[in-house]
Amino acid sequence: MNQESSDIHRQVVEACKAGDRKAYNELYNSYAKAMYNICYRMMNNAEEAKDLLQESFVDAFRRIESFRFESTFGAWLKKIVLNKCINALEKRKIVWADEEISEVHGITTDEDTIDEDELRLSVERVKKAMNSLPEGARIIFSLYLLEGYDHTEISEILHISESTSKTQFMRARLMVKEMLLSMPAQ
Repeated sequence: MNQESSDIHRQVVEACKAGDRKAYNELYNSYAKAMYNICYRMMNNAEEAKDLLQESFVDAFRRIESFRFESTFGAWLKKIVLNKCINALEKRKIVWADEEISEVHGITTDEDTIDEDELRLSVERVKKAMNSLPEGARIIFSLYLLEGYDHTEISEILHISESTSKTQFMRARLMVKEMLLSMPAQ
């Protein structure tokens, strides 16, 4: 099935292009929660996430005439949201640690020492651990694991080397495991 026929919101998008205010509201309600979650994971700040969510929808609705159904509306909107977040993060002047995994303080890299079944993960524990990551590691962790970008794409998006992206991801992954192991089981 091609992308054009697979967009479940095609009629709503077409109604938006025709100026239907209810259609704008329907699109917003369909995507706001998921896009807010992306903003929050990227920014780690509820107020910034809300602001970027609103800016993203304003931008998307202003540019909706240019949407050509070459992808789903959700994929197009997600790209706008991620670009807004990345632009906001670039203004922060994030320092990307480019250190070897073995140099990360207090984190073991021996995969055999962590029994993943013992972690007894819950969504809240993972969110808490992710939110505790240093900003650079959290952003790359989110882009790679949750948004599905590969390290080449991340390096291009964030203007860092591919090895820095890989190092940050591994560092973040190990830190999350350590934090989960140190949290009391729920």
